[in-house]
Amino acid sequence: MKQYMIALDQGTTSSRCILFDRSGGICSMAQKEFGQIYPRPGWVEQDAMEIWSSQFSVMTEAMSKIGVSGENIAGIGITNQRETTILWNRITGEPVSHAIVWQCRRTSGQIEQIKADGFDSVIRKRTGLVPDAYFSATKIAWILEHVPGIREQAERGEILFGTVDTWLVWKLTGGKVHVTDYTNASRTMLFDIHKLEWDLEILDYFHIPASLLPEVRPSSEIYGYSDKSLTGTGIPISGIAGDQQAALFGQCCFKAGEMKNTYGTGCFLLMNTGDTPVNSSNGLLTTLAAGTEKRPQYALEGSVFVAGAGIQWLRDEMGLIRTAAESLECCRAVRDTAGVYVVPAFTGLGAPYWDAEARGIITGLTRGAGRNHIVRAAVEAMAYQVYDLVQVMKQDSGLPLLALKTDGGASANDFLMQFQADLLGVPVHRPSCIETTALGAAYLAGLSVGFWQDREDIRRNWSLESCFEPMMEEKTKTELLGGWKNAVKKCLETDGVNAD
Repeated sequence: MKQYMIALDQGTTSSRCILFDRSGGICSMAQKEFGQIYPRPGWVEQDAMEIWSSQFSVMTEAMSKIGVSGENIAGIGITNQRETTILWNRITGEPVSHAIVWQCRRTSGQIEQIKADGFDSVIRKRTGLVPDAYFSATKIAWILEHVPGIREQAERGEILFGTVDTWLVWKLTGGKVHVTDYTNASRTMLFDIHKLEWDLEILDYFHIPASLLPEVRPSSEIYGYSDKSLTGTGIPISGIAGDQQAALFGQCCFKAGEMKNTYGTGCFLLMNTGDTPVNSSNGLLTTLAAGTEKRPQYALEGSVFVAGAGIQWLRDEMGLIRTAAESLECCRAVRDTAGVYVVPAFTGLGAPYWDAEARGIITGLTRGAGRNHIVRAAVEAMAYQVYDLVQVMKQDSGLPLLALKTDGGASANDFLMQFQADLLGVPVHRPSCIETTALGAAYLAGLSVGFWQDREDIRRNWSLESCFEPMMEEKTKTELLGGWKNAVKKCLETDGVNAD
């Protein structure tokens, strides 16, 4: 009987299920979008029951597409949107409110209070995170304070918390297992990444009862089995990792210094730093990487706020292109940008600049600048921003960059990949399978049930689709990077902040 691994890929706007074979090949896939709720400006919510129903329905659909049953499934791996917060009743299994999504900014005021209290240094030292409304801690505290009666129920041990992975495991096991993995725990702003345990002082600061919290376990082991009423037979749930850490594992970045970048709406750059957490002096996050050991590896993480979203802006707001794929034609239609730079700071600039008030600009315009130059400049902006992150990541870690592995939708743009290689001065590798987030979850699950034997076994599955070698002359690169730095300086000056 042929066996498959299931990867449940629960994202911010859709739920997907992919079935993989032993070669890491995709055998079946199903995807379903679900609703987003915006009760106020800056607030983002989701219906936790819809998250579950959409994820379960695509699992059923993906299996039915190739006519397999639960007996054909060796294990289930889960990867998920991180930080999104769900609280539910331990007895009834009903959510106490809508899920508060990672994008939601309703608790920004509480972050300012943390800084005023001088508690931000404690959080940074123990969790590796820069205090922000992005993470789960303030979301939990908000629900406990604002949903009537929930605080009292929580104090009696009747309420459970979970990120989306925890919620899915709870539902899949019929309410028998309340668990998360190291990677998701490390994104809550409540977990000591050095001691590998929930931090009681931080919990006390946020007035969060420890009884809410799931057990924290490695990213690759059998946590429980799916309820037979759902899948016909009990399938091992055997791998969990937050989406970006799953992609790092799916790219086989197992050694210190190996790095991947996901080109999506934004960019997520992660570097494996090995057994030692690296503290950043440039605003990068120190986080736990997915692994099979009880003592996990660590990673540095940096984010570009606007990457593919900049191309969507060219299409939807500016009307300069009809499809995202058309951007490649525009880039190749001109020799360069004619001195034009686009700094897409639509929601501020992240590392290494960290200015939330900066706003996007187009600079260097002359009478000869046209549509293709502006489109090319927007595409190049993705590579420039990743270059900036790589430089501070190398500085913080002290590790050299030998090559960059890429994935995500925009990695299909050959011009962008070549330009990225030229700026970094190292090869850029694009794998045959760019569904690395789901693949990483499948690998983690498969290792714990013997579907794959070890990391070398799955490393052999990784295959190179394209390698982009640096070709640009050093003088040209220096000039281009100088122009980018000046453009960023002008961008930062839009709110009176000096780039230097």
